[in-house]
Amino acid sequence: MQSLEIVKQYYASFNQKDWAGMIALVDPEIRHEVNQGEVRIGQELYAQFLQQMDDSYEETLRDLVFMSNETGERIAAEFVVHGIYKKGDEGMPPAHGQSYVLPAGAFLEVKNGKICRVTTYYNLPLWLELVSG
Repeated sequence: MQSLEIVKQYYASFNQKDWAGMIALVDPEIRHEVNQGEVRIGQELYAQFLQQMDDSYEETLRDLVFMSNETGERIAAEFVVHGIYKKGDEGMPPAHGQSYVLPAGAFLEVKNGKICRVTTYYNLPLWLELVSG
């Protein structure tokens, strides 16, 4: 499978809530760089992150657009997150089923048929406004 197809499958797995499918596509030493917070290294920490996200958020990504460099090793993804904040997350406002729509993007690196880096960006102050209003 080519890098772009791997990334497309990764996001399809996200939308299907197939966390095992996502884990299968990432390198054992995955580098996960989140918008805010510490970098996570490794599948175990990445799986913990996915579980935390699943506990607190119900999200679907729409309007996905993918771009690749010439070698296909680096892929950019742009999308709109449609979500429900279902359980309060540490350091965040209380949750009571608030819905939100938030543009976001990610940069991914693929080597040897596995995603080895995911860097995600979104506007945290906007998200806070959306769930606090």
